[in-house]
Parts: sequence; structure tokens; C-alpha cells
Amino acid sequence: MPLERPARALDDHRDIYSVARLASEVRAVLDGSFPVLWVQGELSNLAQPASGHIYFTLKDAAAQVRCAMFRPKRMLLNFRPTNGQEVLVRGRVTLFEPRGDFQLVIGYMEPGGEGALRLEFERLKRKLAAEGLFDEAAKRPIAAFPRQVGLITSPSGAAVRDLLAVLKRRFAALPVVIYPAQVQGEAAPASLRAALAAANARAECDVLILARGGGSLEDLNAFNDEALACAIRASAIPVVTGVGHESDISIADLVADRRAATPSAAAELVAPSGEHLRHRLLALTRRLDAVHARHRLAARQRLNAVVRHLALLHPAARLQQRAQRLDQLEQRLVSLLTNRLARAQSRLRPAAARLMFVSPGRRLEGLGIAVDALAERLARARARLAETRRERLMRAVAGLEARSPLATLARGYAIVTRLPDGEIVRAPEEAPPGTRIKARLAKGRLTAIVEPPGL
Repeated sequence: MPLERPARALDDHRDIYSVARLASEVRAVLDGSFPVLWVQGELSNLAQPASGHIYFTLKDAAAQVRCAMFRPKRMLLNFRPTNGQEVLVRGRVTLFEPRGDFQLVIGYMEPGGEGALRLEFERLKRKLAAEGLFDEAAKRPIAAFPRQVGLITSPSGAAVRDLLAVLKRRFAALPVVIYPAQVQGEAAPASLRAALAAANARAECDVLILARGGGSLEDLNAFNDEALACAIRASAIPVVTGVGHESDISIADLVADRRAATPSAAAELVAPSGEHLRHRLLALTRRLDAVHARHRLAARQRLNAVVRHLALLHPAARLQQRAQRLDQLEQRLVSLLTNRLARAQSRLRPAAARLMFVSPGRRLEGLGIAVDALAERLARARARLAETRRERLMRAVAGLEARSPLATLARGYAIVTRLPDGEIVRAPEEAPPGTRIKARLAKGRLTAIVEPPGL
């Protein structure tokens, strides 16, 4: 009767995982299966240890997930997270192997309300850009001297007072029409569109200013309305926006014909400067006076020419011509005598030349020329020798520079040291995440903080 094989021997072919191997492979699957995600939820179980990292749970009514945000990213936060706060985070899905916990490693976090508005703003911005509403070629020029300006804003806000004050200061004679509209709240987009339609229907202005004062992202959200953007693009009258502060950018700003940083800046852009016009008028007046002066001078010169022509016809002019003829004859006589004297001198020159040829001074002059030629050859030889030695020196300098550590840095390499002890870093494990390091480059130095790999 054959012996039975042990049950354990039947399973020798099984691939048995260790817990560590299982956790590692699950982490690899999670890391490779999900892109960087945006997640919105409520903060709870917030922990902030001395390491500077923060750990928390992100939850909603149906589920929750553990999260970790390491110190380099936490230092970039512009607010202080608290339990119960609604936030919008961007992170990657991973597994914390020591506990086997599924978690998010957070790279960015912002308060949830504004975050949702920003996401909607970016979505609408991409859509309208694809439709061509932001194309510069479709935007119209603003009249340099508008006959009348329309203001689409709240008649009781601070923005309208700023607009009127700047317009009056710039050009007090410029007529202004106010088209009242709500600039905040749920009804604001429809109110702004109605005011824009009324301004186009009345067609009494050369340019419209769409404006409101500063505020939060929620306060300015009325100017991120898609229908309002389409109405601005369809407007027959050019539109200038002055919404919020300089850092506030709305969809209305992007689609408008011109965008100003503030309502006051919009008024500065639209209204001509009375002071500038006064200086321009003075300049034109001076140019006109100069043109008149040139015309008077030209007329005076033509008059003088006529007077001179009449003077030539006077009997005294004929006497002057006879006297001039006499002067010419005298000059011819002097010229003839001068020529005869010159011919006599030319006959004497060959004899003088022969005497000079046999003169000792001539020989000395020739020797002087030879000496000068030898001196010039010596100078050229000295210059060639100096140039040869200079080239040898430059080649030696180039060889030294090629072997210099600074040349290595100039090719893009850097010397990295750990702060504060100044030790040179030769391997990643010598500078774990969070370590401050200094990199010496070819030109200057950089200080940085080592981030965990993968972020």
C-alpha cells in the first residue's frame, strides 16, 4: 500500500506573500492607477506634530479618507487649517505600508468655498477661450476722444464715486451716463446684462465702463457669468472693465475690449487728459506760429530777389559791369606775367636737381631711409615674436581653465553641501527629505529644501 504524501507537500508550488510584500505591491498598484486628484471635503482629526507635517481625515457624509501633507508643502499654505473646515485638496493616492492604510498625500490645499469657484472659473475660462471669445483680433480700439461715456455699475457703490471723480479730474466737459446695475448677488449677472443691453439699445455712448470695487471671489463672481461674457463680446459699443483690485481677474476682464486694474484706472484709460490736451494745443499753436514765420521769411526772400533783379536793370548796374570787366582784364594780365615767370623757373629746375643729386646731403638722406626701413623690419619682427608668445600663453591659460573645477561648474554641474554643517552631499541618503541644502553653481549659490521623492 503506497504511503500518502503529506498535505503540505501538495502546496509547495503556492506563491505565498509576506505582509510587507503584499503592502508594497498594493501601494505600487495604487500609485500607478490614479492620476493626481482634486478632492473636496471636511477636515477632522487634524494633527500637527513637531516635525512640521500635518495629518488629518478628509470626510463627507458618506465616507472618509486619511491624508498626509508633508512640511515643504504645508509651508506654502496661505491659511491655517482647522477641524470642521471645508477644503479643496490636490493629491495622489497611495498606501502607508507600516499600517496598511489607504491615504492621500496632499500637495496643495485651499479653503473649499473659494476653491470650487476657482475650479468653475478655470473651466469656464478654458471653454470660452476655445470658443474664441478672448481673441485679441476681435477686440475693438477705444476712441481717443469719446463724445459720451457710459458707466455700468451700482449707483450707490464706491466705484461710481471713484469713476466720476477721475472722469471730472481728467476731462470735466466729458458727458457721462450711468446705467444702474447690481454688481453682487444672484441677480447681479442678469442685472449687468440688462444694463449692457439698454446701453446698446440707446446707442448714446462711444465707450462703456463695466466696473465695481474690490471684494472676495464670491463678491466678484457675478462677473464670471458665461451669458455676461457673451453679451460683452456681442456689444456694439466697446467695453472697458475695471473690476476689483489689480490682482482680481474675471471672465468679464478677459472678454472685454480693454481691461483696467481698478475702476479708477478704467476712467483714466477712457477719459482724455485735459492737461495733456492743453499741452497738445500749446504745442500745435507753437507749430502754427513757426509755420507762419517760415512763410513770412520765404515771402521776404522772394521780395528781396525781385528788388535785386530790379537793381540789375538800373543804369548804375551797367557801370558796375564795366568796372567788373576792367578787373577781369587786370587779373588776366597778372596771370600772363605769372605764367612767364613760372616757365623761367621750370628751366632752372633740372640744373638744380642735378646739383642736388651730387650733393652729400642726398647721400645722407638715402642712408636715413635705409635705417628707417631696417627699424621698421625690427619692429615687425618684435611684434611677431610677441604675438607668438602671447598665443602660447593663451593656450596654456586655456589648458589650465579646462582643468579648473570652475569649468566643471560652468558645464551645468553643482557642488551640494548640507546645512548647517556644510558637509558635501554625495548620495541621496545623506540629505533626507526636509534637509536644507546649498548648491554652488558656476555663477552664485542656491539654497533649497529636499522634498520627498514623487511629489
